[in-house]
This record gives sequence, structure tokens and C-alpha cells, in this order.
Amino acid sequence: MQTYPLDTDPQHLVRWLIEEHQRAPSELKIAARRAVEVRDIPLRSEFHLGDEEREDLSEVAVTATLEIAPAHARDGWLLKVVVEDEAGPRVPDGHAVVESEQQIDLGTFYSQFIHPGRGTATVLAEVEDSAAEARVRRFLDAVAVDRHAP
Repeated sequence: MQTYPLDTDPQHLVRWLIEEHQRAPSELKIAARRAVEVRDIPLRSEFHLGDEEREDLSEVAVTATLEIAPAHARDGWLLKVVVEDEAGPRVPDGHAVVESEQQIDLGTFYSQFIHPGRGTATVLAEVEDSAAEARVRRFLDAVAVDRHAP
């Protein structure tokens, strides 16, 4: 599979998907998930932190991924909307952040990651061949002009 970024507005794409699902059962397979990762603060001069301060802090990053695929896998394409939100350095509190991944629904993905403009959103395409690339382009053209299935 070939993977490449797309110049597509993530907010418009997700709003289109929500509307598509409200109109009728969709021909698309959609799966969303969010992952929380706790990382050590890297040793960088711009942080001006000593070893003890770095030990007392951790960096929290949340990645949300929405996967959009056609109903038939033989169509050979997959779109991903990936939102990366680095919450930055945090002092551990009584409610430690647990690293985990959990499934979320489309509405939650939109309201928590797309609508407020949280983090950096990227749209990626994965295609098997040129025919699959043509199919994903037709799909994106329909999204761009807000054309929905009858």
C-alpha cells in the first residue's frame, strides 16, 4: 500500500461523514479511537530543566485516529484522519494518566478533536494501486461538493 497526505479539510470531511450517517446507512466502514501516551520529558536546552525537575514531570500526548474505508475491501483504499495533541509537561497528580487506547464513536471524535481544533489534524490516504487511488479521489470529490448517497 502507498500512503500519502491529502490536502483535505479534516473538519469538512468529518462533518460530511456525520451527515452521511444521519441520512441513511452508509456504505463506509468507520472506526475511531483515541490513545493516551505518557512520555518522559526529553533533555533539551530550551526546557531549562535539571535532572530532578525532569523526573518530576512527564509529557502527555493524545492521538485520535479516524479510519474510513469502503464497504468492500477490494476497493483498495483507506483514509485516516489523525489528530495529535501534545498536552505538554504535567506534574503527576493523584489521578495518574494511564496509557491506553479506546474506541470512540464518530460524534465523540468530532466533538473532542475536530470541532475545537485540538492539536494537529492530518488526512492520509492509503491506496493499493492507481485504480484504488481513482476511487478514493472520486469519494473525496463527492465530499468536497457535499454530494451524498441517494
